[in-house]
Amino acid sequence: MSFGPPPPMYTQPAPAEDRPRARRLRRVLGAVAAVVIAVVCLGVGLLWYNAGGPTKERTDTATARQAADAIRRTVEKPPVSPEGQVVVQHNESGLTGRQQRFAPVTWATPKIAARALADRIEGYQIEPNPDWDAKAWTLQLGGHVCAVSRDVTADDRTAVLVEPGNINSPQQGACDEVLTVDLDTGKKLWQQKVPEARAASITSTNVSLTQGVVAIAWVDGSAAYDMDSGKRLWGTRSTSQCHDSAYAGGGALLALVKCGDSSDPTYRVEKLEPRTGKTVWRYSVSNGLKSIYLPSADPPVIAVEAGDYRVTDLITLNPKTGERLATISMDGYDPKCGGNAEAFFEAVDKCYGMAVGHDRVFVMSKDTDDVTRKPENHITAFDLEKGTAVAKFAGRLFQRVVPVRVNGDDLIVFRTSEDDVQPAAVVDWNPRTDKETPYLLFHLPEDDEGELSDPEQSDILYEQGHAFFARRLLTRDLVHPRNPVLSVIGVGTAGLKH
Repeated sequence: MSFGPPPPMYTQPAPAEDRPRARRLRRVLGAVAAVVIAVVCLGVGLLWYNAGGPTKERTDTATARQAADAIRRTVEKPPVSPEGQVVVQHNESGLTGRQQRFAPVTWATPKIAARALADRIEGYQIEPNPDWDAKAWTLQLGGHVCAVSRDVTADDRTAVLVEPGNINSPQQGACDEVLTVDLDTGKKLWQQKVPEARAASITSTNVSLTQGVVAIAWVDGSAAYDMDSGKRLWGTRSTSQCHDSAYAGGGALLALVKCGDSSDPTYRVEKLEPRTGKTVWRYSVSNGLKSIYLPSADPPVIAVEAGDYRVTDLITLNPKTGERLATISMDGYDPKCGGNAEAFFEAVDKCYGMAVGHDRVFVMSKDTDDVTRKPENHITAFDLEKGTAVAKFAGRLFQRVVPVRVNGDDLIVFRTSEDDVQPAAVVDWNPRTDKETPYLLFHLPEDDEGELSDPEQSDILYEQGHAFFARRLLTRDLVHPRNPVLSVIGVGTAGLKH
């Protein structure tokens, strides 16, 4: 699959260098307006919060207890207070010269924020007023991280692929070892050599979790392992013109099947039975596409690039039959599939500007050209069956809104702040009632706010009452080259527990 040329290994992407100038301009343009907006909005928001807000109108219910190896699905509730405080902070040291460190994923449990970082996984304790840079644990991998699952099981396990023997930079050997880790303890549970994966590289390999199965695909093969034991369940080799090029997991397992010549491939999407690899249904995608992404397996949603290196349409499918339900134009929208800082890592199963629920898909719009008079952007909720827009959540002046994750029938939204007055916020939005519930109000560090708030450059998570912001690419600070670089920061409620 073509994702365009990867960025130079030792060059910071140019757009990141321009963002501080834009933020300073916006601060100057919006300073007066921001004071008025912030006072009014924060006051109303806190009164609303203390009055109970819209919680009695919420459409979600408490989730049933999940099996230990099921993919975690939590429903968040408002914290005791929306006032935020730091609960995790880690600064990465030892970056010298033009060195970069890749951190392709961040996970969170109730106790730990964990990061896959270069040749190791690190866990940081979640606690009020943490000791800076105090690690709970470190798991050395003996090689560079090649591919990661962004999913976590109900009992806080996940899986990664490693390039054994290479602890410097990626792209030197085969990504042919898979392991699972307990994110609460940092304990490696099992590790297996993936046979015949000599062609598995950092740019063509992915790993997904679903229903007690770890599924791996690379350029000319695939394999699946039992999540508990590490026993191999099934595998394929490319013996024809078609092969499984990537998987998307979660509540189901989808395969992106690539056929024909690499210069002009054709694609189809297949739903697989996770423990056998047998095909349940097939959907053939139109020819002539640049790239295809699978942002959701359950319900099945496909993002396609038709005629340009950007997502032009979303295609929704019937989860039982694979028949097309709707095509949703992405004209004016920015689902952010792939990603600049992740260009070395296969990101077929994640689009950072959208979130998919059981009957809605939420997509962020492109930024407005008029930054002084109009909201920065908005999020639209589309009906998965009909493809029609059914609700819209608008940002504010100088405050972009980013879809973080679904929350039952609701959407958790991160609202950025690009001035020194208005706080950033994590809020819950009910698209059926258009009610907004504040979860956390806070400020990110000014020098890092632009990059941490950008879903293309950083992981933005909200899990069990905590918001996390983590860079995926760590580079030396050119102004202060000896200083550690902020890697991840987490925010929780400052309210007392009763």
